[in-house]
Amino acid sequence: MHLELITIIVEEYDSAIEFFVETLGFDLIEDSPSLTNDGRPKRWVVVRPPAGTTGILLAQADGDRQRGAVGDQVAGRVGFFLRVVDFAGTYRRMVGAGVKFVTEPRSEPYGQVAVFLDISGNRWDLLGPPEPDRAGRG
Repeated sequence: MHLELITIIVEEYDSAIEFFVETLGFDLIEDSPSLTNDGRPKRWVVVRPPAGTTGILLAQADGDRQRGAVGDQVAGRVGFFLRVVDFAGTYRRMVGAGVKFVTEPRSEPYGQVAVFLDISGNRWDLLGPPEPDRAGRG
């Protein structure tokens, strides 16, 4: 058993694809025409981190209720967690690409962390391995 997809509601497909693929480095897995439950056209857009198994369905907001959720998927909390091997390098690359970080990198028992915003304003943790302590342990 595995978690195949999660949905993030976005304002617009193409800018969301650009952010996740060009800025974050995700792979575009699928971008296909589809239909809403009531027969209107939409797109089925899936992105996924390289070598990841769980994808993100980018769903363009449809209606006032969904537009109200854009950028507030989890009520202002960090709701998405991107773990990387090279935390410092990934952080520098993301800052250089214009990603907005709302916290400075810090060390926690579970690893290095900095909070950033996606294109819609949802909060994500960029996570890396724990830093070795000054004595060389860790």
